[in-house]
Amino acid sequence: MKTLKAVFFVLSAAFLTTSLFVFWIYTELNEPSAHDKSSQYVEIPKGAGTDKILDILVSEGILRSRYPVLIYLKLWGIEGKLKAGEYQFASPITPLQVISELEKGQEKIIKLTIPEGWTRFDIAKRLAEKLPTEPPMNEKQILELMNDVSLIKDFDPLAQNLEGYMYPDTYILPAGAKPSDAIKRMVEQFRRVWRPEWTEKARQMGFEPRQIVIIASLIETETKIESEKPLVASVIYNRLRRNIPLGIDQTVVYIAKMENRWDGTIHLSDIEVNSPYNTRKFVGLPPGPIASPSKSSIEAALNPAQTDYLYYVLDAERRDGSHKFHASSQGFEQDKRLYQQWLEEQRKQLRKENE
Repeated sequence: MKTLKAVFFVLSAAFLTTSLFVFWIYTELNEPSAHDKSSQYVEIPKGAGTDKILDILVSEGILRSRYPVLIYLKLWGIEGKLKAGEYQFASPITPLQVISELEKGQEKIIKLTIPEGWTRFDIAKRLAEKLPTEPPMNEKQILELMNDVSLIKDFDPLAQNLEGYMYPDTYILPAGAKPSDAIKRMVEQFRRVWRPEWTEKARQMGFEPRQIVIIASLIETETKIESEKPLVASVIYNRLRRNIPLGIDQTVVYIAKMENRWDGTIHLSDIEVNSPYNTRKFVGLPPGPIASPSKSSIEAALNPAQTDYLYYVLDAERRDGSHKFHASSQGFEQDKRLYQQWLEEQRKQLRKENE
């Protein structure tokens, strides 16, 4: 009799333990969990095993715990049915809903990256490559789409095209997206980034918002070092106040791109070209932006450093893309010679390697 009671007790304990375990699994799998990635895409790479997938989902906050999901996948034999892709998970979401999404797979998407400082010519080339259409659109046709300024007319009534207003970022587009869809998304992103108070700040400084975008585009092409951007802005404003040509070489590069003759080298003829974009030759701002500026470049244009700098040149000693800034031409010319010597050494080395 005692043996029978013991067996009954063991069976009861096992049943209770199993019931509690099943209840725990059921509760965990059906409990919604909130996360902060609902507006982002979580990538499940090709070839990722179950452990890797669960690690990603837990680290991104989509799942609270990996074990209930792992047990469920093993019990139902669906470990190998989870599909790679870039997923956008709702918040809150239950683990069972996450599993369902991974079983269905994500609809094919296109990831489009537009780097900071790109011109509309660079963007048109990228769109032609990444967003094929039927019939195919070439770069020239895509550039014509960028001449439609209706999306930005209220912000910049003088805009002749969308240069400067296609915000540099990474965009997730559905399969079949057209260049016009991407252009619209980029302009909409610019408008989201631009803050209403910036318009007021620009006017307090004596500038229209479009002029701030022009200045930001110049800053973007001159330095990629965040800490230098307010310094470059100060040089631009100091030169504008003194009616000194800005002397920004990227404006002559932009002219060469507009005229479809840019070959990667600035020639003497580029510097002498008679165009209002040529800040080597003409005083003041160019008539429009010359690239897509980032948020930090816009902020630098609105908040320039307070300096007496009028010149800057790449630092030939540090060779990390940073610049040396000067208030007088004497120090500038000395550092410029050092930079030109270093540049000539680099050219000689390149010629030697190509022999």
